[in-house]
Amino acid sequence: MKTKKKTIKKKTVTSKRKPLKAKVSKTKKVVKKKIAPKKSIRSKKVKSKTGKKLSTVGKMKVKKASAVLKPIGLVTHYYDKIGVAIVSFNKAVSSGISVRFKGSTTDFLQTISSMQLNYKSVTRAPKSKEIGVKVKNRVREGDFLFTA
Repeated sequence: MKTKKKTIKKKTVTSKRKPLKAKVSKTKKVVKKKIAPKKSIRSKKVKSKTGKKLSTVGKMKVKKASAVLKPIGLVTHYYDKIGVAIVSFNKAVSSGISVRFKGSTTDFLQTISSMQLNYKSVTRAPKSKEIGVKVKNRVREGDFLFTA
């Protein structure tokens, strides 16, 4: 076991109330702490029966993410009374797909059931247009949309 020593400096305190005792010194003891050696966790790379790479930590198996998700849209405005988010899409999206709303306080999955462009229902949202999408939970400006 390793031991670690802490050294503490002596402090001198002068007292203004008692003129007879000009200086009072206080000392503290040196404290020894016992530090246990650190245990390292090693992860093993194992291939599963299907050929996917898995990393194991102890008995738990974790799948590695193969690709980083790119956002397909951005929430520009939210109308809370009617539950509609105005979304600017980066690519063309059709209704009926499952999307994930992700933000600092928002994270939920939903299938797009209703979309409107200029107060008219549409089944396909063109790229770089702002579309009104009916949402089931509250979203905030700046939240991203990902394909689920």
